[in-house]
Amino acid sequence: MPTLQPFEVRPGEHAAYLEALRRALDGTGPALAPFAGHAPVLPTYAESGLPAHLALAVGTSGSTGTPKRALLTAEALIASADATHDRLGGPGQWLLPMPAQFIAGTQVLIRSLRGGTVPVVMGHFFDDAAQQLTGERRYTALVPTQLTRLLESHPDALRSFDAVLLGGAAASPRLLERAFDAGVTVVRTYGMSETAGGAVYDGVPLAGTRVDIDGDGQIEITGPSVAHGYLGDPERTAAAFRLGAQRTFRTGDLGSITDGVLAVQGRVDDLINTGGVKVAPRIVEEAVERIESIGEVVALGLPDETWGQAVSVAVRTSRDWDWSALRDLLRADLPPYALPRRFLRIEKVPTLGSGKPDRAALAALPGWETVPDSSAAQ
Repeated sequence: MPTLQPFEVRPGEHAAYLEALRRALDGTGPALAPFAGHAPVLPTYAESGLPAHLALAVGTSGSTGTPKRALLTAEALIASADATHDRLGGPGQWLLPMPAQFIAGTQVLIRSLRGGTVPVVMGHFFDDAAQQLTGERRYTALVPTQLTRLLESHPDALRSFDAVLLGGAAASPRLLERAFDAGVTVVRTYGMSETAGGAVYDGVPLAGTRVDIDGDGQIEITGPSVAHGYLGDPERTAAAFRLGAQRTFRTGDLGSITDGVLAVQGRVDDLINTGGVKVAPRIVEEAVERIESIGEVVALGLPDETWGQAVSVAVRTSRDWDWSALRDLLRADLPPYALPRRFLRIEKVPTLGSGKPDRAALAALPGWETVPDSSAAQ
C-alpha cells in the first residue's frame, strides 16, 4: 500500500529532492507531496484509495479555482520523461531554471534521473548555469516570460541548448519569431500537472498519447502519463477524468485539431463574456502583440455594468500609448465586440508560481483606463 509524505523543496537543496524522487520512482521510498514554504494541508484521504505505485501528488497551478493535487504513478512520470527524450532525439543534461515543486520543474529532475545525468540548478544568472552543463546534449525548460527576458539578456546562452522547452502559458507568435531569428531551438509544449507535464510538443502528441476535441470544443488527453485523479477529491476527479485501462483528462482548455496538429485557444474559465458574446483572450492577445513596440500582453475580462465584462488588456510596452489610437489599430484584426475597452501599462506581468500569468492579480492593480468608443457597435 503506498504512503504519501509531504516533502519540502528547499532552495539550494535540490539534491535531496532528486534522491527522494529516485526512491519514489523505484518504490523504495514513499510517494511525495512536494511543496515550498508553508507545509500544505492535504485533503483527507484513505491510503487504501491511493493508486498502486503512486510516486507524486503534485499541486496544480491554481490558475482556476482551488489548487488540487494530481495523483501521478511512477509509470506515468516515467512514460512522460521517456517520451520527451524520444521526441527530442535522446537523453541529455538538463538545466533547471524554475521552481522544482511544480510538475515542469519536477520533470526536469525526473528526466535527469532517467537519462543518468546530473541536472544543473540555476542560481542568479542563467548564462553562468548554462556554462556548467557538460553533457553532449543540453536541454532546459522555460515559461514565455523567462524566454522573453533571456532573449534580451542572454541569447548566446539560449543558442547553446539542443532544445528549449517552452510551456506554462501561451507564447505569442512574435516571441516565437524572435527566438527563431536568434537561432534558439524552441519546442512548444502543452500539458499540465494532470498529464505529468507536457504531453503535446509543437502541436503533436508524444508517443502513446492521443488528443481529442469533445463536443464542447474542449481538449481531452488520453495516454499513459495521465494522472489517476485528484487527492481526496472524488467529485472533481469524476468531473475531469475517465479512469480505466486508458485514462483520459478533460483539460478545460478550448482547442482545435487541423491535420493532426493541436491549436490551443485558451481556458474555458478565462473566456470573456461581453454583452453575451464569449471572447477568447488569446485572440485578443495575439492581435495586440502584432503591434510594434508592444511586448507581453495579457487579456482578461473586468466587471462592466453595461456589458457584464469589458475586454481589457495589460501590456508591457516601450511606448507611451494613446489607448484610443491603439484600439483603432486593432479594428482591422478584431471584431467590434472583441476590441479592448480598458488598458493598463505594466512593467512586469505578475505570474503564479508555475509561471502562468496571474489574471486575478492584474485585475486588482490600480490604474486601468477606460477608452470610450463612439462607434455604434460595441
